[in-house]
Amino acid sequence: MRIAIVDESSARASIIEEGLSELDDCEIFVIGERQELLAHIAEVGPDIVLMDLGNPSRDVLEEYFAVSRALARPIAMFVDQSDEESIAASVEAGVSAYVVDGLAANRIRPLLDLAVRRFNAFARLQSDLAEAKGKLAERETIDRAKRILMDSRGFGEPQAYAEMRKTAMNQGRRIADIAEAIVTAHELIGGKK
Repeated sequence: MRIAIVDESSARASIIEEGLSELDDCEIFVIGERQELLAHIAEVGPDIVLMDLGNPSRDVLEEYFAVSRALARPIAMFVDQSDEESIAASVEAGVSAYVVDGLAANRIRPLLDLAVRRFNAFARLQSDLAEAKGKLAERETIDRAKRILMDSRGFGEPQAYAEMRKTAMNQGRRIADIAEAIVTAHELIGGKK
């Protein structure tokens, strides 16, 4: 596992490194400057990012939230103080664990595990949502194609679906693909969208 520690303070970064010392088969990279942070992180290619911000200004916090939005990795962020707005912004930015006043070596490992588990759970939810949206869009296309067949060929709904199903089976394609072809052909010959 590759872990990037983002911290401008080498003393604070060493606390995180100490907390990770018992992990086997782990490469740790410390990034100590904010300039071109995304490029540095991309160069490392970490599996997880641990950011220790201490007591950041609002601008610094926003900068780090922008970085976390751009990364598709579990991120644990440590700050000394926080407010509701910062916590909400961290959630929106995709931070997996937002820890206020909790930087201690013995807490690093459990927080790392939490960040990874929350990231994976959120990624599964996003994947499920995208799949559901895709299926809904396919269903709408199939319904639209059925209406086109019903209007243009005088089929009833079961017969329109049966025709699409038969064509899909004969061509070794999915019904959604056949429906998309029907809708596209209909639009090309001047049908309504």
